[in-house]
Amino acid sequence: MKLLSWNVNGLRAVQDKGFYDFFSREEPDILCLQETRLGPELAATSFEIPAGYHARWAGAKKKGYSGVGILTRTEPLAWQEGLGEQQFDDEGRTLTAEFSDYYVVAAYFPNSQHELLRLDYKLAYNAAFLEYCEALRKKKPVIFCGDLNVAHEEIDLANPRSNTMNPGFYIDERNWFSSMLARGYRDTFRLFHPAAGQYSWWSYRFGARKKNIGWRIDYVVVSDELVSRVEEAFILQDVMGSDHCPVGIVLK
Repeated sequence: MKLLSWNVNGLRAVQDKGFYDFFSREEPDILCLQETRLGPELAATSFEIPAGYHARWAGAKKKGYSGVGILTRTEPLAWQEGLGEQQFDDEGRTLTAEFSDYYVVAAYFPNSQHELLRLDYKLAYNAAFLEYCEALRKKKPVIFCGDLNVAHEEIDLANPRSNTMNPGFYIDERNWFSSMLARGYRDTFRLFHPAAGQYSWWSYRFGARKKNIGWRIDYVVVSDELVSRVEEAFILQDVMGSDHCPVGIVLK
């Protein structure tokens, strides 16, 4: 099973930037999307679902903001939108698909923003998200993926020293990631790639992508019960169309 995750930075925009070529080339079994900027109604009229796939969307109350979606070949047993907490669910950040032997949760974590103005909100979302996954995990294993808006370690961004006080690399955000791993989850990419230099997001400024001055802030995470089934984890750095690129795994 191939699972991909991609922050598309606007679902309507990415369709004109090679999205369907990427999709037909990769043929994912599951594709999780973030920052779609569309709710279910607009997605239904603005996006052509590839043949043979099922799709579901979660959108923010604020138009043109946030939003996540899941495309899957196998029809899920059930869907769940949100975490069950209005302050987070109003921003359309979480969508869950239940399959026979695991859950897949697509998530677009908050950005703590300039001067860390939304740090408290982000940490509250992080905590609620982890408890949600732990509740799911009591029933079956969990895969969650998406733009977590944090580079966990120094090897996860090109310039760590100059970013220690910046959103996405602030110590409180990084500590949450460490605490999540300690609860029995694995960063799948690091299972196979222990070295620095591969990133999933680049600023549009200063030719950052061409120079590979980036951050790894997009992840596929699995609960420990699934680690033995992960055959491969990767970042598709050559896929264009967004300031992020897709990340993924292959699961036995």
